[in-house]
Amino acid sequence: MESEAILAAWDAYSDKHTDADGWPYDEVTYGWRMVQRDAETWRAFQPVRTCARQLLSTAAVQLQHINAGDIAPHWASHLRELTQALERLEALRSEHDKVREARRTSEPVSQEAFVDSLAERNEEAWSHLDTWAAKGRTLLDIHAVALKAPVRWIRAAPAPTAAAVRRAARRG
Repeated sequence: MESEAILAAWDAYSDKHTDADGWPYDEVTYGWRMVQRDAETWRAFQPVRTCARQLLSTAAVQLQHINAGDIAPHWASHLRELTQALERLEALRSEHDKVREARRTSEPVSQEAFVDSLAERNEEAWSHLDTWAAKGRTLLDIHAVALKAPVRWIRAAPAPTAAAVRRAARRG
């Protein structure tokens, strides 16, 4: 996954540019690199974001049709965490959209304020994006098990008899 590559690159950078206690040697450069990491992670999530709600819904339905013995104990909690993370990401996106819209309308927003808003959104999104990077695999795992699960046949309800239809019409 792209997000895993971004995180690995960040870890390598951070290891090289911080002391033994985790303090950066150059706070300004480190901060700019963090802003870059956050922006790359936000961009990497965008193709997933457009269908994330549907992916979560599909996984929730699939989970209901998988035999209990085939369900990993953490799947339900991961789906809840992914849903909460997505809700927060959508809220952050909406908040930034307002800043972007204000830039186009009567309340001009400076370039600096716009860039700061973007960086702030990405920074606040980091932990939620990390949740998707760490637990998003659950969606694929559920799907893989659902594909192997035996199909449950649903019996159609028998058609009502003529007498039942007449009784229902009299009550109606």
